[in-house]
Amino acid sequence: MQFQSAEYVRSAGSPEQFLHDPFPKMVFAGRSNVGKSSVINRLTGRKNLARVGASPGKTRQINYFFVDEKLYLVDLPGYGYAKVSKDEKARWANLMEQFFRREGGRIAAGVLIVDIRHKPTADDVTMFQWFRDSGCPVAVAANKLDKLKKREIEPALTLIRDTLQLRDTDTLIPFSAEKGDGKDALTAYLLAHCGAET
Repeated sequence: MQFQSAEYVRSAGSPEQFLHDPFPKMVFAGRSNVGKSSVINRLTGRKNLARVGASPGKTRQINYFFVDEKLYLVDLPGYGYAKVSKDEKARWANLMEQFFRREGGRIAAGVLIVDIRHKPTADDVTMFQWFRDSGCPVAVAANKLDKLKKREIEPALTLIRDTLQLRDTDTLIPFSAEKGDGKDALTAYLLAHCGAET
């Protein structure tokens, strides 16, 4: 399996719309301006599978994509957008809480996308902990690698490791949705944990 095909299946704005079937789920999360949609598009080789908004905060539902007819790629709503109303933030928090409560045991692998140029936010730390508490393996993809000079990369990765309190066994992948750096490593990570035949 090499992410040769991917198609949109549904969006869930409430727990009643969550997708329940035996296929493994790979779940992607990240701040609303971190380039999550671009990472998903790069991974699947599709320019417009996940919508790339002109402004952050556009993904407000949980989106399901069926990959190679063997697993689901699940795109969680972006978080941390300052202009979103308090009610919308509360709705998002409730949706995420319900998702991890009901679906945690069905998540084959999680991917938290952070911006390699910046220290992870409190929301990033919370999301990483939600993944960890669910018991699923989780990798951190440090996107926007192409924006850093070579000498800046290792200090940036160290800050991410320290802020998220990553263990030696945790996976941290420098990634560039723009250039494709890290795609092979992230693909290999997901395939190793999805339980689908390769």
